[in-house]
Amino acid sequence: MTLRQIDRFRDRVDAGKQLAEALSSLHGQHPLVLAIPRGGVPVGRIVADRLDGELDVVLVRKIGAPGHAEFAIGAIDESGAMQVSPDAALVGADDRYIRREAARQLATIRVRRELYSPRHAAIDPAGRVVVVVDDGLATGATMRAALLAVRAQRPARLVCAVPVASPHSLPEIADLADDLVYLSAPEDFRAVGQFYLEFPDVEDAQVIRLLHRQPRPAAVGAEAVRIDADGVVLDGDLEMPEQAAGLVVFAHGSGSSRMSARNRRVARALHARGLATLLFDLLSEDEASDVAARFDIPRLATRLDGALQWAAGHAGTASLPVGLFGASTGAAAALAVAARRPAMVKAVVSRGGRPDLAGDGVLARVQAPTLLVVGGADIEVIALNRVALAALTCPAKMVLVPHATHLFEEPGALEAVAELAGDWFARWLRRGDAQGEGAASR
Repeated sequence: MTLRQIDRFRDRVDAGKQLAEALSSLHGQHPLVLAIPRGGVPVGRIVADRLDGELDVVLVRKIGAPGHAEFAIGAIDESGAMQVSPDAALVGADDRYIRREAARQLATIRVRRELYSPRHAAIDPAGRVVVVVDDGLATGATMRAALLAVRAQRPARLVCAVPVASPHSLPEIADLADDLVYLSAPEDFRAVGQFYLEFPDVEDAQVIRLLHRQPRPAAVGAEAVRIDADGVVLDGDLEMPEQAAGLVVFAHGSGSSRMSARNRRVARALHARGLATLLFDLLSEDEASDVAARFDIPRLATRLDGALQWAAGHAGTASLPVGLFGASTGAAAALAVAARRPAMVKAVVSRGGRPDLAGDGVLARVQAPTLLVVGGADIEVIALNRVALAALTCPAKMVLVPHATHLFEEPGALEAVAELAGDWFARWLRRGDAQGEGAASR
């Protein structure tokens, strides 16, 4: 439990900076910061950025008393789980009222999830260090619901962090978290806004902007490389942001090359997340003209494995955790190499891939957390990916990009792929044992 007696905060940004300082011991653990919207999001954005963590929202809504919506008699979370005060009946809230109000608040939660995260589901807190943040703690009803909802998803450690709190709300909250961090708990607490010089309403547009704000792209160094693999020399392009956090090696397929416009767009998005990328030709020019060679998974896997051995010997990439991004038949090659090199490959992402071509035996040996991204309108490939997902025993997940076809040519579709891949690699490509976080959603 942390306490620094603060008279007033200038605004939510100031509160976020001071709260991040109090949480500084979490830096380097890549915490998942879950902000309670809307007021908690500006605070959470600062905390996540300063701790080098990820930001998402935890969606809970308080159930207000009849005729007094701001007086909480309970709360409901995104799963529909509900907590109700034993005193609810004393303020006129019977079972019928509670059911009706809970349904209304749950509908609001679902609208907000679609508004705030239209391209991906909530970030999975399983196995993570999770910090639940709000701009203040009054009755504690919403925070209680948030902590219970997150605890049910089995985080490794659960921290509640607020700038200011009512001292009367703290004991129960302390029982729900592994650690409780607050900067002020004044006896004269009446409302959260009382302790801010500036406390404007936070609009949905601001929440969306803060949730999707990307880090400023680092300067990227580009290097043309030549990779000796499987008896041939293959051309490649290595691009490295300053202080890269990991390396993503791309495996193209179906006749594509390192010049693939789609993969290069994804690579640029990964650079903004602090990840280096290696795009290279798996086939020579002569081989690429042979359709059979494009589906020769053992050959593609051998070439990709050669690229990983090259990266392991390159001064700039030797120490970086490695992920694989496979497209089409390249996805099968990526999974084959992941099965072959479990200590080296820390994460795999497939875009419109054919992971089924790797074979059930190979898929069952993959240990690297695997994300299968498929177009929502790519019906045949959806079925093939479902078969592959069932064969995978590693942490694995399949995500459909709504209305996208096989090449993700629809407006916003490839951006959705890049965001999903960036989130996946940011989660799993961290120095140390990336496998130790627990399973992803299946």
